[in-house]
Amino acid sequence: MSQDTMTGAVVASATNVMKIYGSGETEVRALDGLNAEFRRGQFSAVMGPSGSGKSTLMHVMAGLDRATSGDVVVGGVDLSTLSEKKLTLLRRDRIGFVFQAYNLVPTLSAEENMVLPLELAGRKPDPEWFNQVVTAVGLGDRLDHRPNELSGGQQQRVAVARALVGQPDIIFADEPTGNLDSKTGHEILAFLRTAVRELGQTVVMVTHDPLGASYTDRAIFLEDGKITSEMVDPNADDIYNYMRSLGA
Repeated sequence: MSQDTMTGAVVASATNVMKIYGSGETEVRALDGLNAEFRRGQFSAVMGPSGSGKSTLMHVMAGLDRATSGDVVVGGVDLSTLSEKKLTLLRRDRIGFVFQAYNLVPTLSAEENMVLPLELAGRKPDPEWFNQVVTAVGLGDRLDHRPNELSGGQQQRVAVARALVGQPDIIFADEPTGNLDSKTGHEILAFLRTAVRELGQTVVMVTHDPLGASYTDRAIFLEDGKITSEMVDPNADDIYNYMRSLGA
């Protein structure tokens, strides 16, 4: 890992975060006093057994759900202090999302889908940055195609580009290769890797795939709503062996 990545400013953090569902005998602590930091220019994988709190962590960090207690800070803003309206604006303006489902608008072209969040915010994409992103995801000759004219891998590349074009503080990716064959999935992971290394983005990816996590700078492992371990510059074999030890 480069020294720049190691010393990048903290873009998002969770401090003693609890997320509790239910009460009494039915209480579930999806996050249990969790602490985490995500730094600029870093690609992080979040892993763990089913029910460990991976998706809950991403949803709370991304402002899609509110923590029961503790502090979640993104871009220097404490999410707990924001109204629903201001939280919506922060998600739109400062956070990028890539999901397993591509969530493209079928009547819009690839280019129109890429810039839609900016248009909704009344902003225009920076032309130079837009061209960099399009080049990085290899879609220069597909910009006028609608989703039904694109393969699944191309549609997910449009979704990645859409997350990148607004130059967000951080991008959250939830199983972004889950609907793709292995070859196409690894192309998407390579694009995310490029976005971090060459475009300076910050990406946090929830994944269960050791090979996918090997593209990242670090993998953090959750059990029972807590981070129990972390690997820097992980490789697939080490991740696989560790996940097996968890019974994942």
